[in-house]
Amino acid sequence: MSEDIAVMINGMPGPMALETAKVCLNRGYKVVPVGFTGPNQPAEITVEGDTDSKVVKLSPGPGLSPDAENILKKVKEDYPNIILVDYTHPSAVLNNVKAYVESNCDFVMGTTGEDPSKIQTLFSPGSNSAVIAPNMAKQIVAIQAGLLAMVKRFPSSFSGYTLTVTESHQSTKADTSGTAKAIVSHLSELTGEKFGFEQIQMLREKEKQLSFGVPEAHLRGHAYHTYSLVSADGSTSFQLQHNVCGRRVYAEGTADAVDFLNQVRAGRPEKRLYNMIDVLESGQMS
Repeated sequence: MSEDIAVMINGMPGPMALETAKVCLNRGYKVVPVGFTGPNQPAEITVEGDTDSKVVKLSPGPGLSPDAENILKKVKEDYPNIILVDYTHPSAVLNNVKAYVESNCDFVMGTTGEDPSKIQTLFSPGSNSAVIAPNMAKQIVAIQAGLLAMVKRFPSSFSGYTLTVTESHQSTKADTSGTAKAIVSHLSELTGEKFGFEQIQMLREKEKQLSFGVPEAHLRGHAYHTYSLVSADGSTSFQLQHNVCGRRVYAEGTADAVDFLNQVRAGRPEKRLYNMIDVLESGQMS
């Protein structure tokens, strides 16, 4: 039941966290009235859903305030089955994961930019569960899963082809797209050639983004990716493209991950750490 799900949204007033809060509110989840934020942020924010609204007090998160751990402890006491959603900043991830583990709070993390092995090291000693994924859009994750299946069934099927990758995101996104990195890892196995993440062309300047086809109305929130494979003689080319305007598709997937965690912990989970492919395979999607 959606009304049984309580979520704490961390990272507001950031647009991804805010969009996720709106989706959770629309689905009838209990959006708790407090959330962690970064430095120099407003004291509170009003989340406006389609038919409801919620005022959320914003407090500096772990590593920024000594009060953060006590706030999380109080939230856990008030909402024993709380699920945290993390769309903060790469610099906050490790402190947040440490706090989530120590407070035994299940969480969904879409924040990218931190070393996954460091997250795993902090997460492993705990007993909580989590969905951690660089991309929460179900459809894009399904494409990634399809590419992984190609790698397993048809390795080096694009041997001799040259891979080029261009990704464009809003100028505030500091790191290279985690989705681009994941897809590149699959495509490079199909070509049999190493492709360093530094070879991914990042577009963050307005004029370059417009030339890439990004609508001006969505410069502040978009994800345009193009992956091109060209044969050695240039006679044959293949292209994979996924273009997203806005953030709703990611927010809907994040809410699906929250619902998935709620269902998983009701049984006897086989493991603690999940990704969006697990969510897709479970069928727990709205």
